[in-house]
Parts: sequence; C-alpha cells; structure tokens
Amino acid sequence: MARVTILMATRDPGPELRDQLESLATQTHPEWRLIVGDDSRSDAAHDLLAEFARSHEVWIVAGPQKGAGVNFLSLLSGLDPATTEFIAFCDQDDVWLPDRLARGISALQEGKPALYCSRTWVCDVNLGNKHLSARHPHRPSFRNALVQNIAAGNTILLNPAGAELAISAARELQVAPRHDWWIYQLFTGCGVRVVYDAEPTLLYRQHGHNAEGANLTMRAKLSRLKRLLKGEWRGWIDVQCAALTASAHRFTPENRTIFNRFLNMREAGFSTRMKEAARLRLYRQSRAATLALWIGAVFRLI
Repeated sequence: MARVTILMATRDPGPELRDQLESLATQTHPEWRLIVGDDSRSDAAHDLLAEFARSHEVWIVAGPQKGAGVNFLSLLSGLDPATTEFIAFCDQDDVWLPDRLARGISALQEGKPALYCSRTWVCDVNLGNKHLSARHPHRPSFRNALVQNIAAGNTILLNPAGAELAISAARELQVAPRHDWWIYQLFTGCGVRVVYDAEPTLLYRQHGHNAEGANLTMRAKLSRLKRLLKGEWRGWIDVQCAALTASAHRFTPENRTIFNRFLNMREAGFSTRMKEAARLRLYRQSRAATLALWIGAVFRLI
C-alpha cells in the first residue's frame, strides 16, 4: 500500500487543530505519517500533537518562524529526494473528507511525476454555510500557472516521482515563493501531468486568521482587484519568477521559451508588451479574471 508523508505547518492553532487531526485519523487510506513544522509561540500545538503521536506516527520540528509558506518549503526541502512516498500538504484548521488521500492516490497511479489537487467545501469557522470553491474549467497549463494558481495547497498530493521533483527543486530556491503556486508553476513548466478534481476533498474553514482565503465573496474579489491596482499582484509575480528562474533548467524547451518571453514582456514598453501578451496566450480560469489579466498587462501590473 502506498505510504503518504503529510506535511503540516502550524502556528498558534486553536481548537480547530484537533478536528483536523481527527480527520487524518479517519482516512480510508491508513498508511501515512505526519511531519509538523511548528512556528507556535506556546506549547499548545506541541502538547496536542504529542498526544496524537501516542497512537500515530508524528514528527514535530521547530519551524523557521517566517510564515506558513516558508514553513512548508522548509519541510519539503528537508525530505530525502530519493523518497518513494507520496506527499500531501495539510493546513492546521481544515477538516479532510475521509477519502482525501485515497481519491488522490487513485488519480496518480503512474510512474511519471504527477500532481493532484481539487476543489473544496468552503465553510465558516463552525464548518457551517458550506459552498463549493470556484470551479476551474480550463485545463491546467504553464500559460495559466504563470498568472494564476489553481492548485490550492491544502488539496495538493504528489506521487513519489513528483515528490522527488518538488524536493530537488525546493533545494534550489534562493527566494521563498508562495509554495502551492510555485509547485503548480514548476510542474506545468516541466510538462508534468496535473490532475484537477472538480469534486471537493476537504472542508476549508474560513476565519480571520487564514493565511490565504477563498476569495469567493464580492467583497473579497473587489479587495483583490484593489490589490492588483496597487501593484501587489506584480510583486507576487516578481517573487514567483525569481523562484522559477532557479529551476527553469528543468522546464520543457517550449515552456522555457514561454518563461523567457514572459519575463521580457513584463519589462517591455506598452506596444511590445501588448503584442507579446497576445502572443503568449496567457489565461486565467474565468472571463472576469482574464479581463483583470489584460488590465494588468495594459498598466504594467503583472
């Protein structure tokens, strides 16, 4: 039976952590171990995890204290790249559906690198008011990944060959990108198979302390547009591109060309920028989001 290494980043979790741990314990695929990078300022998480470790394989390491993304990347790069295990990423406050692991493993039974991700049930803090996360109808690709992430980190599962790729590339990083977006970009850039499952695999709890929210409400979408106009989106892409540069040697020839043209387009004058943007055929997963992409290209905000 395939074995899964589950990576979890924690920082001062509330009682939601117990719910998440219980959902791991009830997975229909029982072969897993949990490695936790703990950034907490108190012993609350450590004590709860130590209790859980009495009946499950749990490893707890001190986190780098630089945010969840850096914590996950630190855990990833600390693994053996020759591992034959699957890797799953786990947030501290979600609740996994019982077939979260089994469903992903069944979709990735192949020898070549592959990535699985899915939709989620977006919930309030009490796991009520459930509604599905946005559906991504267009195929995963590097042309999409350069300007949008569809692989929510809390749903990602990598098969063993994919795990080896991610670990090796993580060790090349000189800057810390958004880890889930970077993985989606890396895998599509390398021509790796990405499986996007339209069925949800977990309850994604929304509260005031989410590192990243679901961005489904009109208020959230307007907030994201405001951040685009303020230049935050360009800043995010700056970091992602710097991270990808370290592993661009792994890309397919076609995607290496696309990446270099994308870098040049971002710095070009208006006329050249618009022509290159059209030739690159970048896209996001909805018409509104693609319109925002073109606004960003016009005003040099991507």
